[in-house]
Amino acid sequence: MGGILVIGSYNRDTVLRLARFPAPGETLTALGMAEFHGGKGSNQAVAAARAGGRVALIAAIGDDAPGKAAQVLWAAEGIAAQAVQITEAPTGAATILLDAAGENQIIIVAGANAALALPPGFTPPGDIAVALAQLETPQAATAALFRASTGARRILNVAPAAPITPELLAATDMLVLNETEAAILAQREAEAADLAIALAAETMRDVIVTAGAAGAFWARPDGVVIDATPPRVTVVDTTGAGDAFLGAFAASSAEGFTPEKTLRLAVTAGALACSQEGAVPSLPYRAAIMAPGGE
Repeated sequence: MGGILVIGSYNRDTVLRLARFPAPGETLTALGMAEFHGGKGSNQAVAAARAGGRVALIAAIGDDAPGKAAQVLWAAEGIAAQAVQITEAPTGAATILLDAAGENQIIIVAGANAALALPPGFTPPGDIAVALAQLETPQAATAALFRASTGARRILNVAPAAPITPELLAATDMLVLNETEAAILAQREAEAADLAIALAAETMRDVIVTAGAAGAFWARPDGVVIDATPPRVTVVDTTGAGDAFLGAFAASSAEGFTPEKTLRLAVTAGALACSQEGAVPSLPYRAAIMAPGGE
């Protein structure tokens, strides 16, 4: 199995549980509050490690308590974090509103994430099979890493949705988005499969669009589409579902599974992550991911 190199964010998440989301100008009393590790980069690195991947992480944190807690997390998960940068800015933070249906709204303070840059002279290990990134950190750093990772499958999670620089797109092999992000990027509403096909043709890249309980659709530029449907679960919290999907996808891809099996295991991981509150606590382990649909 090849290695997985993740570049991305770490945030300290504060989750507020609500009966419903507030209207503009409205004040509500939270039903509860909890703090968790978060940030798409860190979450996806943890998810990939739990799915069986050999993972290294490039991130930026502050010299503060949340940053030190992040280092403890990565060590416990077996993630190589030698390339993580300690900055003068505070560690990133996120406030997550969670309603009774398990849906969420998220507000992020970038903090140290905004200062992330590729370390001078950094060279990816030669056995990297997958390079994985998101858009919570500067695109210039991701583009530089992807350019240096030509032997790997370079996967960009277009989250949060934002225009992709030409430099980053040119160095990317695959885009992964949810339905909302895909509609923003395509500038139109459509079914998930149709969005995947349209974006693949437009970008000339493989595109995966995830669609919650409807599963995920993987479109190639030539119009070929494969899809996978997740197992049924009781939804408690959708936070982290996309990160679980990406981590399991990266691990399965690095292991050399077929596209069909890789996609199936990824949607299974995403579904399992919805059955528990919090991003990192909900990220499933390899045994659970493999049990419903593995071989």
